[in-house]
Amino acid sequence: MGTPDRTTTARDRGRRSGWAAGLLGLALLLGGCASVIRLDHEVQSYPRWSAGAVPGPGDRFRFERLPSLAQATAEQTALEAAVGRRLQATGLQPASDAAPARWLIEVSARSQKFPYAPWDDPRERWPFGGLAGRDYVVTGNGKVVRMPGFPGMTPPYYQREVSVLVRDARNGQAVYESRAAHDGPWHGTPAIWEALVQAALDGFPQAPSGPRRVTLDVPR
Repeated sequence: MGTPDRTTTARDRGRRSGWAAGLLGLALLLGGCASVIRLDHEVQSYPRWSAGAVPGPGDRFRFERLPSLAQATAEQTALEAAVGRRLQATGLQPASDAAPARWLIEVSARSQKFPYAPWDDPRERWPFGGLAGRDYVVTGNGKVVRMPGFPGMTPPYYQREVSVLVRDARNGQAVYESRAAHDGPWHGTPAIWEALVQAALDGFPQAPSGPRRVTLDVPR
């Protein structure tokens, strides 16, 4: 048996994901709001703690920003707050202005919006029974429904990623790096970004090294 074409396999998997999202949106429209959505996050973590130098309860941390993020924004502040909550859940404490920090934390994020999913044909017909139209409608809170009567409309598609970098304050060495990404038709909400942070810090400080998948139920 030959090896499947990776591009075709990814496209088929993406189509199934897109169809599932459309079905979920239709169910939400007809049956009311669901309490959660389930998101798969692609996570890559790289711990590189030196011997005897792993974060532990009572250690203090402080956020640092790259020059491109030096200007405070509401989005960056919210991301750092979400990371801070996760770190405090492991026993770490934020450093006060007067107290030295043991660990320095850098947080960054990116988000990109596309008119429709890479594998979608905006002219493609709805592949299931029921609504026979060929166009999508995406509501303000991220529900995805394909309905007739809206020519030229396709659902926007998003790619998002959060990265967390930890440095040893004593020497500036990067000792922990983790990033989490997901893509899909879901409109950005604080809960979705919170889930990205949770996925990026899953298993901290002893997360397995390398790529893995983290699935989380996100409240709507």
